[in-house]
Amino acid sequence: MEGPAISGQQVQHLKITSKEFTKRAVFITLGAIIMAVGLEIFLVPNQVIDGGIVGISIILSHLTEWKLGLFIFLLNIPFFFLGYNLIGKTFAWSTVYGIAILSTATTVLHPVPAFTDDILLATLFGGFILGIGVGMVIRYGGCLDGTEISAILISSKIPFSVGEIIMFINLFILGSAGFVFGWDRAMYSLLAYFVAYKMIDITIKGLDESKAVHIISDEYESISEAIIQRLGRGVTFLKGEGAFSNDEKKVIFCVINRLEEAKLKALVQEHDEQAFMAIGDIAEVRGGRFKKKEIH
Repeated sequence: MEGPAISGQQVQHLKITSKEFTKRAVFITLGAIIMAVGLEIFLVPNQVIDGGIVGISIILSHLTEWKLGLFIFLLNIPFFFLGYNLIGKTFAWSTVYGIAILSTATTVLHPVPAFTDDILLATLFGGFILGIGVGMVIRYGGCLDGTEISAILISSKIPFSVGEIIMFINLFILGSAGFVFGWDRAMYSLLAYFVAYKMIDITIKGLDESKAVHIISDEYESISEAIIQRLGRGVTFLKGEGAFSNDEKKVIFCVINRLEEAKLKALVQEHDEQAFMAIGDIAEVRGGRFKKKEIH
């Protein structure tokens, strides 16, 4: 199967600066070590597993009594080559580096006793810590599990999305834990996976996640002035026209963070209770004047 190189053309890889390279290496290292802590200090000693290749590695390590790090590294090797062809050289090398650090860290931490024997606490905190580690690695251009790469390949053959395939694979792996560790551990594993999933999302996007806001109101001038003065955010006027009435409208567009959403809603209601407002998530904001102005 052909990856990003279409019709035999070579992929032009972007060069990164030494500063960016160092920053990426530091955070991938830190993220892999944090994930290892979540696994070896919380989840594995309490027989709670993660999804993906790591989950399979935990099961195999338990059955064979071989080192967990060895399975994590060996099972991910094929996905390194697939990632190289599908996504590119930088991603592939960042991934193999992160997996090597994760494998080494799990081996070093294995003799360390579990932080807690309380299964619920171990599940919640293990999933929390693991999610931060994985999210940090993904945020800085790496990957610690080959499941996503395999899902990309499979999605081209069957009518399911990458996300649906990953979910199916992980449900199968987490379900397998029931036969090895018992069904109560399988349910705890599902809980840990959910907590980790949410923490990955928060770590990648950050608590300062941005939101795009469109507001349609006859009081657009007073609302936009209030946004500038009370929220410290810039606004842009877009031209709109009602499809039914053909009336020309001014549409207020601005970008805020999630912590400002409630304040913005109250502010708009204060000026126009009938105002139309649409709020959507934004994955990333660059350029322009998004940084807040100081409000005195």
